[in-house]
This record gives sequence, C-alpha cells and structure tokens, in this order.
Amino acid sequence: MSGHLTAERRPVTPAPPADAGRSRRTGRLGRLLSSSAVQALLIVVALVWITPLAGLFLSSLRDESDNASDGWWTAFTDPSQLSLDNYTALFQDSGITTAFWNTVLIAVPTTVLVVGIAALAGYAFAWLEFPGRDAVFLVVVGLLVVPVQIGLLPVAKLFGAVGLFGTVAGVVLFHVAYGLPFAVFLLRNYFAEIPREMLEAARMDGGSEWRIFSRLVLPLGRPAIASLAIFQFLWVWNDMLVALLFADSGSQPLTVALQSQMRQFGSNIGVLAPGAFLSLIVPLVVFFAFQRHFVQGVMAGSVK
Repeated sequence: MSGHLTAERRPVTPAPPADAGRSRRTGRLGRLLSSSAVQALLIVVALVWITPLAGLFLSSLRDESDNASDGWWTAFTDPSQLSLDNYTALFQDSGITTAFWNTVLIAVPTTVLVVGIAALAGYAFAWLEFPGRDAVFLVVVGLLVVPVQIGLLPVAKLFGAVGLFGTVAGVVLFHVAYGLPFAVFLLRNYFAEIPREMLEAARMDGGSEWRIFSRLVLPLGRPAIASLAIFQFLWVWNDMLVALLFADSGSQPLTVALQSQMRQFGSNIGVLAPGAFLSLIVPLVVFFAFQRHFVQGVMAGSVK
C-alpha cells in the first residue's frame, strides 16, 4: 500500500450555460402567465380598466342633453344617440385645436431630446474613460431625488429673465432638464450589460466610437430606448403642473385647456368628453405602436 493517498477522480459535470438558466426562467414565467387563473384575473383587470375608457368614448358621442338625462350605458339600447357632432364642434374650436398642437410640439421634441442626449451620455458613462466619470455619474444619480416642485419657482425666474417664460420652448427645456437624470441612469445601466468583448472586437476592426455607438450599441439598446421613449412621452403628454406655470394662453397644452373647461362642466360636457378622449387616445396609440419593443425591454430586464 503506497505511503500517499491518491485523490479520487470524479467526473466533472459541466456547468449549464447562462442561456439555459435564462430559458428556464422565461419558461416558468410563460407557464405562469398561461395558467387559467392568471388569465381570468387579467381579463377582469382589463375589463375594469377599459370600462371608464368605454364610458368616456360613448359620452363623447352623445349629445349634452342625453348625457345630462341618463348614463352612457343607455347607448347600448339606443344607438341613435351616437353621432360625431361633438368631434366636429371640437375640431372647430380654435382654442382646443391650438392646445392639441401645442401638446404635440411639447411632447415630441422633449422625447427626442431626452432619448438622444441620454443615449449619448449613457454610452459615455458606461464605456468611455474620462476624468471624473464616476463623480459626474453620482451627481446625475443624485438629481433623481430632487422633486420637480423645488425647481419650479427658481427656473420660472430664470426663464423670465431670458425671455423663455410662457413659451413652448420653455416648457420643453424644463421637461428635458428633469427627464435627463432618470433617462441617463436607465440607459447607462442597460448599455453596461453589453459584453465588453463585442465592443473590443469592433474597436480592433477599426471602428470609431461614433460608429460603435450608432451601429452596435443603439441597435442592441433598442428595447430600453423604446421603453424610455414611451414613458417620457406619456409623462410629458399628460403633464399639467409644469404647463400651468410655464405656459401662457397661447402655448398651453391640451391638459390645461381642458382643465379651464372644468369650471363649467355642466355646460361644457360636449367639449370635455371628446377632448379628454382625444387626449387619452394618442398615448394609447403610441404605446401600442412600440409595444413589441417595450415588452422586449421588460423581458430582457426580468431574465438578466
């Protein structure tokens, strides 16, 4: 018998690849969502959510006298109540149409600027080396805890001094400034998950930083960018607090224009109902247009 012990050799089981664990988690999530109980619950939630929307839509198609006399559900038994007269009158109201286009002019540029600047900054904080990078990023993260209400009066004084108060550009700049910290934080964390080897291979092939960003990082980050664009657009489109302070009568968005009609709700239901539905349907169209990318972004975050 030898004087030393020989270690017993055991077969080494290879570790499962990362994609296998991710596939198992995705499969469990899919089985959970496909169960009958979950599907029944989702149907109930969808019905509860869509009922006010259906009521608003039917009310927007009914005459003011019909809305004052009985509920919107009576339209199911008497479809003759429904007509497009309220929408015809709405689009002939110059104040409402101007407010609608002001909302478009505020929401679209704000979303484009926030997503574009945040994508560039997120790539820089994730993959570029420069002095003070971590300190600057900590400052950006710290700005997330600053409430919007704190900056309203100081920024209003500043905009008044430079001639931006009461303009569409002033509302856009305010939303861009307060939307960037979260946007940069979100995209930086998403871009940091891109494999370093992929970027190094692109640099070895002679790709410039701009080419790597535009041809590699942006396509890979499309789910996160689409999710950010949806949330930013919805936030700005539905905002009323900032617009109440920074917009005047000529630059006010649709939310402020509809709020001014609330003082005479009984006599203005023919304007409020179609106006509110118009204000609601545009974000829904935007959401469903980018739904596929939004779901990809949520699922990517859930299985990492």
